[in-house]
Amino acid sequence: MSKNTQNVNTEEIREGKTSTIAIILFIQLAIMIALILVMTITTGRLTRENALNNMATITDERAQIIENYVENAEKTLRSFGKASQVKDLLKLGKTMDLHDLVDENSPNYASRETMYPEAMAALRAAQEYTVDFGNDIDNLEGIWIGTWETLVLTHTNEPVVGMTTRTDHDRLLQLQSAMTNGDDGLYNAGIIISPATQKQILSMYIQVTDESGKPIGLVGLGIFTDQLVDNLDAMEIRGIEDTSYSMVNVSDNKYIFHSNRELVTQEASNPKVLALTADPQDSGSFEYSDGSGKFVSAYSYMPKYGWIMMLDAPRSEVYSMTYKMLIFVVVFGVLIIGLILVFAFLNERQQRINRRLSKQIMKTEKTKESLSAAMFKDVLTNAFNRVSFSIDLDQSDADSAHPYYFAMFNILDFSSINTSYGNDMGDSILVKVADTLKEHFAKGKVYRTGSDEFVVAVPTDTAAQATRQEVMQGAREAQAELMRPVELYGMSVTPSLKIVVGQKSGHLDSSVIASLKDVSRRQQGETPAGNIYFSDTL
Repeated sequence: MSKNTQNVNTEEIREGKTSTIAIILFIQLAIMIALILVMTITTGRLTRENALNNMATITDERAQIIENYVENAEKTLRSFGKASQVKDLLKLGKTMDLHDLVDENSPNYASRETMYPEAMAALRAAQEYTVDFGNDIDNLEGIWIGTWETLVLTHTNEPVVGMTTRTDHDRLLQLQSAMTNGDDGLYNAGIIISPATQKQILSMYIQVTDESGKPIGLVGLGIFTDQLVDNLDAMEIRGIEDTSYSMVNVSDNKYIFHSNRELVTQEASNPKVLALTADPQDSGSFEYSDGSGKFVSAYSYMPKYGWIMMLDAPRSEVYSMTYKMLIFVVVFGVLIIGLILVFAFLNERQQRINRRLSKQIMKTEKTKESLSAAMFKDVLTNAFNRVSFSIDLDQSDADSAHPYYFAMFNILDFSSINTSYGNDMGDSILVKVADTLKEHFAKGKVYRTGSDEFVVAVPTDTAAQATRQEVMQGAREAQAELMRPVELYGMSVTPSLKIVVGQKSGHLDSSVIASLKDVSRRQQGETPAGNIYFSDTL
């Protein structure tokens, strides 16, 4: 082979290698461009969805605030209507004309003190109760007691007493029918403009019945919505500065709330809002434009009241993170393309760093788990602690058909055990009590609520009586086992126990512990073997 031929073959080999590298780089470049496009589209979609979900969550939270506000007002009025002063006064309407007590135009009004001394005493007691009750309600327009025909008998604004609020017969029948057909006699008129003060209020009524269930009168409540509006205005949304909210009534398309106060009680004109009121959905979002720009609105429907809560924000602010992420992805892709040759060299080193970081993250997660366990569990007995008890009960409710059962086990004179036999013996007793309770209350949750005190919470999952029997049987079996001596270092100690079991319905909170302790204090000395004290009035 000649020298010239050898040189040609060498050049061909070099060109072949160069072409192969160029093809590989081209393929990598094409793949990276495709990946960047996919990442851009995916990132834009995900960040957009995240922004909308964030707005939806905030809207749901504000809607829940409004629902809670209304529900608290309903509970307040129900509590007022159940008072004996209310019923005692309204029952008088069966035997006399109550106009004589409060209506100045009644022929017997002037001599009411001598003609109806007992009725006047009931009227004064009811008026005093009305005023005292109203003093505890914030932003109150008025709370009152009235006859079934809406004659005002008592009112926090005393000059109103003696007026009849529904003089029109049809409107009176509508109100009476709404209460009769309402939830347990409640008619929530919603958020309206008060005829008396011309201010926005939350208005509601509840019928009052006699022993036979026949209506004998009503109680009414009006609460100014200023505080609710101020609370909503004060709520900030991180990342979105320019926001506004509104609430519309689906029955008449009128705004209940609006950032522009002039639009309150006016019908909505936005076609998207009108379409939404025509066919309400639970929650969602939509976009619209007006003369000032483009906006995104998230909404939440409250079917119980027929209201739609909406949160509006400029489209540019809502999707600002989307735009930033798109720019970031593009810049990132360009940098990746520029560094693609360096990446191969650094990749292995980066993998080693990632593996170390993964191990560190795992270690951190385990540390967080340990800290969480320490926060909610007793380190010695591994039973749940009092913090966990408070959190669990605050998230629980029980009705009369499915009550919660609680068993409290107190170790009597526990400090003397520690003093006489040492802390190791005391710890052994505590561990034995916790383990025994876990064993005999498989359906319950064991809490150490004090240094020498344990409480077991057992929800009802079958018939109430069956669960009560199970709890009492578990308490007796646990008591029998705990009456056996604990032996340690050649010493033997038999702990004395005071045990009480009780049940509770309704809202649950940590006050159950105080109730159990109160029951326990009434029990003298150690609980006799097999004889567990039970209380159904926690």
